[in-house]
Amino acid sequence: MKRIDFIKTTALATAGLPLLSSFKLKMEQEGIPKALLMGYNNDRLVGDGFQLERTTMQAFQDLKQAAVADGITIEVASAFRSYDRQLAIWSGKYKRFTQSGLTPIAAMEKIIEYSTIPGTSRHHWGTDMDLIDGGASPRPSSVLEAKHFHGKGPFCKFKEWMNAHAESYGFHEVYTNNAQRKGFKYEPWHFSYKPVSQKYLEAYLKLDIKSELERLEIPGAEHMNLQFIEKYLQDNIADINPDLLPAR
Repeated sequence: MKRIDFIKTTALATAGLPLLSSFKLKMEQEGIPKALLMGYNNDRLVGDGFQLERTTMQAFQDLKQAAVADGITIEVASAFRSYDRQLAIWSGKYKRFTQSGLTPIAAMEKIIEYSTIPGTSRHHWGTDMDLIDGGASPRPSSVLEAKHFHGKGPFCKFKEWMNAHAESYGFHEVYTNNAQRKGFKYEPWHFSYKPVSQKYLEAYLKLDIKSELERLEIPGAEHMNLQFIEKYLQDNIADINPDLLPAR
């Protein structure tokens, strides 16, 4: 059995067992197992074509219906993304960047401008989506580019509508256009359902992410020292729209 398969099997098998720490017990009671947070398990999600956490799906359908009434056709470019899918994205970019001459650290720093380390993506949770205007014309060949959402871009009307209405349905932009924000670059297409993702993020930040990553077969993982991981968690995972951070 491959190491990653062993880790996934172990995580799934132990998700319901009594846990020692009070926080882990709380996670279990609130239904936030590590297997879900790390993207190994999607059996709590719903949907055909794309999958979301159940209450997130209902809120999204309400949002989408409201947008239709105003002439906006919201299309999901990406919703739930499994660990395996994120690993494939990461591996492809890592291979391409290192083969082009970048050092492993430089390659990983390039990747994390827009893509997460497998096991750390908010898309693992089923609470986050990349959204565009499906009715826009002409449709760009590469839809997830910030320039399409501003100026005279095809998704400007959609972005204006989301700015005005998304939060009233619980959806917040994650990686805002704030010059002081670090980590992932601005993503005007990425929205998160706050009532659920806020709780998931609180649980996620209390995991020992470095130990988790050390167990997995991720290209470049041997170069992810404590300093790299701590900076990544601080800049890429926690430096987001403050409305989505755990309540203090």
